[in-house]
Amino acid sequence: MTRTMWDSSVGKKTVMAVSGLIMLLYLAVHMFGNLKIFFGAGDFNHYAHWLRTIGEPFMHYEWTLWVIRVVLVLAVVAHATSAYQLSRRDIKARPSKYVHARPRASYATRTMRWGGIILGLFIVWHILDLTTGTVHSGGFQPGHPYQNVVDTFSTWYGNVIYIVAMLALGLHIQHGFWSAAQTLGVGSRTRDRVLKIIANALAVILTAGFIAVPVGVMTGLVA
Repeated sequence: MTRTMWDSSVGKKTVMAVSGLIMLLYLAVHMFGNLKIFFGAGDFNHYAHWLRTIGEPFMHYEWTLWVIRVVLVLAVVAHATSAYQLSRRDIKARPSKYVHARPRASYATRTMRWGGIILGLFIVWHILDLTTGTVHSGGFQPGHPYQNVVDTFSTWYGNVIYIVAMLALGLHIQHGFWSAAQTLGVGSRTRDRVLKIIANALAVILTAGFIAVPVGVMTGLVA
């Protein structure tokens, strides 16, 4: 992407759309993998180990996982940077707030910025909790992700943090998928209804899929 394209609002929105779709793809795969926890410790731990051996012997241990991590970090940074710069540009263009009798934007649209901040903070906590074990509530056990997950969701604050973040994620996906489709020129009068249905379905499925894990621990289905 050229400098001129990046400096334009269209360029920044395109970066947001593409990076958002990359993260959405990762979230769908991540959610599916998380649900393996309902099949027991053996299956879940085996899945977690497999993630580190993807591509062997061509790729060394954890190389593929690190490639995925780097791509995700780049996507998150590009997404957040574009969002911040577009927000600042929007504030400068409209220094005085409009006053309406009723809000025109949806709740998801009006909370996108706060939702992004919540998700950013959650990502940091999630990594420190279940990847490095730095803020883990119990005795963090490297190589035993099943027990680490159970430990986290056996605390009230672990459940609150996770569920609030996943609800914010659902709202973010609902509006973000729709915006990405419009930015990339996929939307049209004939497709808009279908795109809205897809956006709502993705938001509900991913939110429910992620929240199912802490709920499973709380109800004793996962123990």
